[in-house]
Amino acid sequence: MSHPMIVDIWSDVMCPWCLVGWRSFAEGVRLAGSDVEVTIRWMPFELNPQMPPEGKLQAEHLAKTYNRGEDEIAAMRAELEGAAERVGFPISWQGQNENGGEEPPAMMWNTFDCHKLLRWALAAYGPAEQTKLKETMFAAHFQQRRNMADRDVLVAICEEAGLDGKAARKALDDEALELAVRAEEERGVSGGISAVPTFVINHKYMLQGAQEPEGFASALLKIASMEAAA
Repeated sequence: MSHPMIVDIWSDVMCPWCLVGWRSFAEGVRLAGSDVEVTIRWMPFELNPQMPPEGKLQAEHLAKTYNRGEDEIAAMRAELEGAAERVGFPISWQGQNENGGEEPPAMMWNTFDCHKLLRWALAAYGPAEQTKLKETMFAAHFQQRRNMADRDVLVAICEEAGLDGKAARKALDDEALELAVRAEEERGVSGGISAVPTFVINHKYMLQGAQEPEGFASALLKIASMEAAA
C-alpha cells in the first residue's frame, strides 16, 4: 500500500546544499519505492534577506559571512562542487551566458522575487511544475550565473520552465502574493526552520540537511510505517 506524503522543502535558490539535498532526497524517494507517494512543495527561506538588488560577489560574501580566507573559500567551493557532481547536478559554470563565452563571476542575489514566482507556480500550475521551475532556477544561478534579482531574467526563466511569461510578470507585481510569501517565511521561522534545506513531512516530521539518499529513504519508510499505525 502506498502512503501519501506532503513534503514541504524549505530552501533558497542561493543555497548549494539545498540543491544537493534536493537531488539526494529525490533519489531517496526513488529508493523508497512504491511504499511512499510524495508530493513536493517548495517553501520560502531567504539566506540573505538584506542582500541589495545589485548583489555581491560570492567569494567576498562568503569570506565576510564565515570569516574565511581565500584558500578556505576555494576549499569550501571544491567540496560543494564535488557534492553536486555526485548527485548529478554540477554547480560549475556551464558556459551558457547571454553575454557570450566569458565566464561571469559567481554572485549572491536577493531571492525574494524567486520565492514569489515559486509560490505563484505552485498555485497556478501545481507541485510538479513548481519543482520544474525550482530546478530551472538552480541551473540559472549555479550553472549559468544569471542575475536572479533581475525581473526580466526571472520571467525568461519561467518561460524556459514552460510557464506563462506574461502571467509571471504580473505575479511579480502582485501585492497579495508578496504578503503570502512573507507569511510563509514567518510560518517557517515560528515552526523552527532556522537552516536549509529542511524537509517537513505531513506537517509534523522534520528532516534537515543534505543527507545521503539511503538515509532519506529509511526515514520516509519509517514515517510511512508510523502513519499507517496511527
